[in-house]
Amino acid sequence: MGTKWWAIALVLLCTLLTTTAQIFLKLGANKLPVIFLNWQLFLGIFLYGMGAFVLIIAFKGGEVTVIYPIFASSYIWVSLLSAHFFSELLSTLKIAGIFIVIFGITFIAIGSKRKSAITYTEVP
Repeated sequence: MGTKWWAIALVLLCTLLTTTAQIFLKLGANKLPVIFLNWQLFLGIFLYGMGAFVLIIAFKGGEVTVIYPIFASSYIWVSLLSAHFFSELLSTLKIAGIFIVIFGITFIAIGSKRKSAITYTEVP
């Protein structure tokens, strides 16, 4: 089938939404147990919902094996933004993990462009 360009654009938008959602959820969590006036918490939940909606649409135009690994790039953004906004430490192992995620996404993207020798068929 192949993955359409707009599906990749949508999953990148999804990573932006969910990464932003995680930052707002953390800001909201810092204000707990206040819930009803906790606009950061509600905004985080809303952005997660929007991200899920966008991801579902992206799945329609692309292969799960391509779309979901791109979605994993949100781990990179959350790590970097957490260091910026919350002064969380980016240790050597975290940085190594970021590079491993980047390499994994790259390998999957390259592998999705090649025809695999292994094919799976449905069992009746």
